[in-house]
Amino acid sequence: MIPRFLFFCIGSLCILFNTSFAQAPKKLSASEVQLALKKLNVLGSALYVAAHPDDENQVVIGYMSQVELLNTGYLSLTRGDGGQNLIGSEIRERLGVVRTQELIQARSVDGSQQFFTRAIDFGYSKTSDETLKLWEREKILSDVVWVIRQFRPDVIITRFPPDSRAGHGHHTTSGILAAEAFDLAGDPDQFSNQLEYVEAWQPTRLMLNETSWFTSKIDSIATANDSVLVVDMGVYLPLLGKSVPEIASLSRSKHESQGFGSTGVRGQRVEYFRHVKGKMAKDHPLDNIPTSWSRLEGGAVVGELLQQAYQNYNPEQPSAIVPTLLQAYEALNKLPEGYWKQVKAKELTTVIQACLGLYAEVRSGTNALVRRFRGAQTRPDIAEYSATPGDSITLNFEVIQRNPQVEVQLNKIEVAQIGYDTLISNALEDNALVAFNKQVKLPDSLPYTEPYWLRAKNDGFTFSVDDQMLIGRDETPPALEAAFSFTVNGQALNLTSPVIYKRNDPRKGEMYRPFVIIPPVLVSLPENVYVFASAESQTVTATVEAGHSNVQGNVSLKVPSGWSVSPAQYNYAIALKGQEQEFTFTVTPPTGASTGKVQVMAEYKEQSYQQSMVTIDYEHIPTQTLLPLATANLVKLDIRKEGNLVGYVMGAGDDVPKALKQIGYEVALLEEEDIRMPYLSNFDAIIIGIRAYNTVNWLRYRNDRLLEYVEQGGTLITQYNTSSRLVMQDFSPYSLQMSRDRVSDETAEVRILAPSHPVLNTPNEITVNDFQGWVQERGLYFPNEWDEKFTPILSMNDPGEEEKKGSLLVAPYGKGHYIYTGISFFRELPAGVPGAYRLLTNLISVGKDEQIERGNE
Repeated sequence: MIPRFLFFCIGSLCILFNTSFAQAPKKLSASEVQLALKKLNVLGSALYVAAHPDDENQVVIGYMSQVELLNTGYLSLTRGDGGQNLIGSEIRERLGVVRTQELIQARSVDGSQQFFTRAIDFGYSKTSDETLKLWEREKILSDVVWVIRQFRPDVIITRFPPDSRAGHGHHTTSGILAAEAFDLAGDPDQFSNQLEYVEAWQPTRLMLNETSWFTSKIDSIATANDSVLVVDMGVYLPLLGKSVPEIASLSRSKHESQGFGSTGVRGQRVEYFRHVKGKMAKDHPLDNIPTSWSRLEGGAVVGELLQQAYQNYNPEQPSAIVPTLLQAYEALNKLPEGYWKQVKAKELTTVIQACLGLYAEVRSGTNALVRRFRGAQTRPDIAEYSATPGDSITLNFEVIQRNPQVEVQLNKIEVAQIGYDTLISNALEDNALVAFNKQVKLPDSLPYTEPYWLRAKNDGFTFSVDDQMLIGRDETPPALEAAFSFTVNGQALNLTSPVIYKRNDPRKGEMYRPFVIIPPVLVSLPENVYVFASAESQTVTATVEAGHSNVQGNVSLKVPSGWSVSPAQYNYAIALKGQEQEFTFTVTPPTGASTGKVQVMAEYKEQSYQQSMVTIDYEHIPTQTLLPLATANLVKLDIRKEGNLVGYVMGAGDDVPKALKQIGYEVALLEEEDIRMPYLSNFDAIIIGIRAYNTVNWLRYRNDRLLEYVEQGGTLITQYNTSSRLVMQDFSPYSLQMSRDRVSDETAEVRILAPSHPVLNTPNEITVNDFQGWVQERGLYFPNEWDEKFTPILSMNDPGEEEKKGSLLVAPYGKGHYIYTGISFFRELPAGVPGAYRLLTNLISVGKDEQIERGNE
């Protein structure tokens, strides 16, 4: 029986335009076509396995893809949800969406594919035992086996060893699971439910991409040990005009949220590969692996035709080889069904498309490209890039072939999701545009567009994905796809293109965006958390947005038991899609401390709608649309504060300023020109955002003024920085040695070292109870050495480790106070953790009672 995934348009050619879900479609240059022609005669594959976005060795992936011309992929166990964000305030699942797209863009640079498991990056893990327990070992192992069986790699390469040298529980786990999956993927008795879709597959070998990080003196070990291969991967590729390391630097630079911009290098680049399992290679990772058409019975004739096409390829007249390519496809079609038949059919038709100059596109919206101006920019219109189930929309079709030597006929166009199917029978003239539009009705059952792994609630450690064919995929399939049927020189040819939204920006020109399906009614709250510092009520404003025109119903807030809200509901009526109405509710907390969530609910046509629409929009990735529930954290706590005005220097991006405003502080975001005396003396405290000394270059020139502010009586709170890539070393008034110390267990015991210190007593009494309910971690990148003028306030450690005292350090400096903390306020405050609010308020308030006393003298 042929697994379902192998049925791939055999009998006709299928061209798939890769728009990375609505970036500009890839148009191959003449040199890229030549490289693709070479790759058609290579039937081999390699899979690189690691734990996170950025863990992959882009040099190895680029070499395998662009030099060896293998079908190359990267399996990242996680989407990077637990990291930090250098370009915005997205954290957790939303950061995972950003990093997913960054990996997809990186793979588009090095010419490979991207895969994931259902594992959630829950933050730093120090042991693989913890990681495998939280991830449910069998579930993630089954995902790795699934990807291997789908992708069928000849060689698997791991980034990390399966032991403590990997330095992170997730890293270690990636090595462990890769080794286990290597053995299991070829056994049909293991995870046999997958065999409805795929066949068992046994890779030839498993290798570890060794480095001196894991094994000192690896170069001398490789010389004396036959199990370690040495490969120079610094190859120059004339067809691309770049070396492999240069391509790798472009790929790595796509990881913008991690600040991994990389400068290209040239020359030798040695990589080491240690044999782990399977047949050991003697000279090269691909030793004794057949990568020609000879690996397929009857494949020689296909390879001969493809080699003929390659030799006859003329970049100025590419269509001349189309007849030969069509012959190769006809020969390919006669081969037995199998994986490589599928893969090479896809590659071959992509080359044919490029040689024909054939272009087909379908976009939503008006017949002409939308040009709407506000100031100097064109804004995307929700009416054009989105629709709701049951809507009628306009689809605009564009088809053109730009080669006079080959006869091309457009036969029909089909959009299966909406049942649109039309016969055309139109012979395409050379360079003559065929363009028309069609109004279609969307089915009521069409699903909403959002990342598939976020559709269902997860447990915080693994995503809930029930559809086997979605597991492992990099992103959600497009909402709508158009299938174009052609005849080329008498040969059937099919082209598939996603429906996209395209507009013209007066500054950037042609801009693509995914076309999305959204609910008819959207609701939202402006804040992620509402803090009630007393029994007084607060107003909460809910927004209702029309997903399509003429919606009306009622909107209400759902609050936890003990809380109350008035009025019970409002009626809304919105005439135009994209318009909003705001409704103000009064929320009253209970008398005691309490936490919970508030949720917006809108009724429309006897259905309840509770989703908001969140757009993640960065220039380096396609625009992403998320549909999370419209909820916010409610926190009623006993809190007092001294002072009112806080200055904040943004670092890598966080929501701490918004959280401070929730408890009544006036917060000013400080820029370089603001860092001067006596202006700074107006602030009761100044807070330096996370990783600011890693990312804000001007701090090196203004730090002395911040210390002057402290010396004259101010309070400066510096949040965590990493020890590498600091814009300056000595930012503290006293010696402070940064380290990688952290406490990743959010439930780890917290011990109070200085119980009488003001930061634990004024204006709020801080106890160990304030460290209950924390999320993801206690803190990170604690200093491990400091001047005796610093007082360590807290002690904590992960299980089995020595105590760490560097999470919160306070020192007097002149008349003021300098505070350094690695406590993860940037995670705890948006999550509504009461103790984090109380502790940070004390840090801001330190010394205020002393100033008041001095003022009264």
